[in-house]
Amino acid sequence: MTTRFRSTAACSLAVLAFSIFAHADGPRVLPEGKQPNDVRLNPLKDLDGYFPFTPPVSKEAWAKRADRVRRQILVAEGLWPMPTKTPLNAVIHGKIDKGEYSVEKVYFESAPGFFVTGNLYKPAKIVGKAPAVLFAHGHWKDARLSEAGDAELLGEIATGQERFEEGGRSRFQSMCVQLARMGCIVWQWDMLSDSDSKQFSDQLVHRFGKQRPEMNTAENWGLYSPQAESHLQSIMGLQTLNAVRSLDFVLSLPEVDAERIAVTGASGGGTQTFILGAIDPRVKLSFPAVMVSTAMQGGCTCENASLLRVNTGNIEFAGLFAPKPQGMTTANDWTKEMSTKGFPDLKELYKFLGAPNNVMLHRGEHFPHNYNAVSRSAFYTWVNKHFKLGFKEPVVERDYQRLSREQLTVWDAQHPAPKESGDDFERKLLRWLHDDTQKQIADAAKSPERFREVVGGALEVIIGRTYAEAGDVEWEMLHKSDGPNSIHMSGLIRNKTYGEELPAIFIYPKQWNGTTTLWLSSEGKADLFTADGSLKPEVQKLVAAGSTVMGVDLLHQGEFLASGKNLSKTPRVKNPREAAPYTFGYNHAVFAQRVHDVLSVVKFIKTHERPSKRVDLVGLNGGGAWAAAARALCGEAIDRAVIDTQGFRFGKVLDLHSPDFLPGGAKYGDMVAMLAAGAPGKLWLAGESSDAPMLKPRYQNQAARLSVFDKSGPAALPAAINYLTLSTE
Repeated sequence: MTTRFRSTAACSLAVLAFSIFAHADGPRVLPEGKQPNDVRLNPLKDLDGYFPFTPPVSKEAWAKRADRVRRQILVAEGLWPMPTKTPLNAVIHGKIDKGEYSVEKVYFESAPGFFVTGNLYKPAKIVGKAPAVLFAHGHWKDARLSEAGDAELLGEIATGQERFEEGGRSRFQSMCVQLARMGCIVWQWDMLSDSDSKQFSDQLVHRFGKQRPEMNTAENWGLYSPQAESHLQSIMGLQTLNAVRSLDFVLSLPEVDAERIAVTGASGGGTQTFILGAIDPRVKLSFPAVMVSTAMQGGCTCENASLLRVNTGNIEFAGLFAPKPQGMTTANDWTKEMSTKGFPDLKELYKFLGAPNNVMLHRGEHFPHNYNAVSRSAFYTWVNKHFKLGFKEPVVERDYQRLSREQLTVWDAQHPAPKESGDDFERKLLRWLHDDTQKQIADAAKSPERFREVVGGALEVIIGRTYAEAGDVEWEMLHKSDGPNSIHMSGLIRNKTYGEELPAIFIYPKQWNGTTTLWLSSEGKADLFTADGSLKPEVQKLVAAGSTVMGVDLLHQGEFLASGKNLSKTPRVKNPREAAPYTFGYNHAVFAQRVHDVLSVVKFIKTHERPSKRVDLVGLNGGGAWAAAARALCGEAIDRAVIDTQGFRFGKVLDLHSPDFLPGGAKYGDMVAMLAAGAPGKLWLAGESSDAPMLKPRYQNQAARLSVFDKSGPAALPAAINYLTLSTE
């Protein structure tokens, strides 16, 4: 901990500075017009940023980090907890016998009424159990059913991308046919809006650009709305759910060897591949093609979710599969530098985990962005090696007779496509997912351990920082002045770990009782003072009782505001599409960043050279929500919390760029769950009912630790101060 004092002359000048308090934003720490030196005032990160991966220093550190990142993926994609696995009701029909292999048509329900479509390829002869490959196709229009035209095909043959005029017209069938000939069962399914999957439109899935006012409602909302984001419902999450249920389907087949399950795909299919491999241990081999890199992370709305890549990226996602066998390819695209940026770090991780030969990069920078015959051969050879199929290497395709669109399509007169689609189906599916999650969370609340795992684990991801991760914090005192009963000190709290800097003021009693009260408000540190610069009576009462009172400007408060006006719209990335993940998939929300600030301040209070014996956290006048979130993450570091939520709910925030918007904020019980997560710490609460779901069960055996006041707003302030000054607990 570093404390730096200015000269005596500077301190004398500070007395004068503190005598002129009549600022609109209260007393300043920095000169007029100067903002804090805070990294968060720099431009935001977007999907085209740089996303390096640093190999771990110990197996224990990697295990902890891998668990956190895996949980981040699941939370971000709305899969924590995993939606209830309802019956698949799989229908397999229309078998086509091709001699060496057969092709069947399949559809099943990943959630009630939500259909996954595709083709199932099987070897003609299966002895014992067969390995299985899940093939995610990526961003090729109607990929499973498509055929290349003459000019495209001849160009690919001429450049060595394809070998055959017949089979070369469909790289998607080519993959499946060759693997079936090698003895693998292959499941190729459709991305949302592609081929036979038509319950969502292509515009919604891949090209969403403008918010839809009719879907931005407090109930029965649609995708991309603030409510969907606050409940972590996204197209990417739905596609990942389909991938998980695809794995369920494949493993339900009696011929499949559960110990030899592979997944592959290119481009967006590569994203699906490394995500499924990262979150589902049932996958034994992974091969994401032309996707993994330190550069562009995935440009489509179907590859982005709020929270997903904050402080992480695709290289680390691929690393979560280690030490199991994993191959990948490059092309003349954003992956072209992978051999020197990213792959060496993955290689180091695999070496560190004792499996240096289980990761492979097949370089193809001379080819465009696709899954060509050369890359497919690399995959066949990788599968052959690790699943011990016994073929001569390298494994090269043979030509075959393609099936037509009419032969492959799933729907026919006997098997009609589902009638439910469009906006009404979208609302219905999101409602089912929401209701299912709320039931699971209500069940989790019955067990303290399960509540900590589900709700506490999610909150760590949603806020993005815990008290243990608060960082290295120091204080630089810039001004000091003496009053008759207290000392006023102002300066900067710096979080050196994260490059953050907060203007702060301490009102320090000359007869200190060892308590520090951190005062949070929508007005920042200015809320400690009246318009004429004197201390508010409530603050004076706390100081007279012996408590140090601390006020701080959180991010975008007080001295952060160059215009002097409170923040009304949060920053966003340059991407013009009005989908939250482009901003909040790579950057913390302002709400979360303000909670980070509270963690930094509490860390300083608890660890500086004269640490407080007791820390009280006050969240009034708009500061209640930050206080509730910080209390949930700080545990015993905060002794008492005084919180007036004023009935705030994340689920009622209807603007993606409101300072109160928080991805995931509503999903796990909203504000009440954050309050409940602070149990059994002492809590004085206004703006809520003591019978609130989750809150009462968490405090039912801690009645003396919960005090509920029946008023909110200014009327609650005197009672709150009485609680802090008169309570003997």
